[in-house]
Amino acid sequence: MLKTYIDTGKIVNTHGLRGDVKLEAWTDDPEMLCQVKTLYLDAQGAQPLNIQKARMQKGMVLLKFEGIDTVDQATTLRNKIVYIHRDDIPMEEGEYLIQDLVGCRVIDADDGHEYGELKDVTFNGASDIYHIQFPNGSIQLCPAIDEVLVSTDIEAREIRIRPLAGLFEEE
Repeated sequence: MLKTYIDTGKIVNTHGLRGDVKLEAWTDDPEMLCQVKTLYLDAQGAQPLNIQKARMQKGMVLLKFEGIDTVDQATTLRNKIVYIHRDDIPMEEGEYLIQDLVGCRVIDADDGHEYGELKDVTFNGASDIYHIQFPNGSIQLCPAIDEVLVSTDIEAREIRIRPLAGLFEEE
């Protein structure tokens, strides 16, 4: 089941005298948070924080929330984890959250052979790298590039690939 509210960062400090806070974003695109209208203090969405103003500064997101107008009020948010509703995350067609991919079965697009389960996704500077755990327990790395990825079906929990020659020779 996909989580509705995604942990997206941690408020690490206050900023200025008007209740602004500094957010350490846990996303590969922190500037995306400057477009969001609401963050939440819980994973159920019961404690919304409406954003009045957001901007980037030195890799941190500076946020001004409605109703948080003093340093003392902002201090109460320090070290809190904030969440975003998954529908508020701007994504292009074919983009997925890593947490939605982890746990998917990785299957050969041509013969239906199941390689294993996706355990992690990392970025090497050129592309995402899928970490696939094979039935024998070994972890094999697979580049998440157009030449390899055939389809991703989050609902079915399947990723279909066409491995490059020699990619999984040590199966």
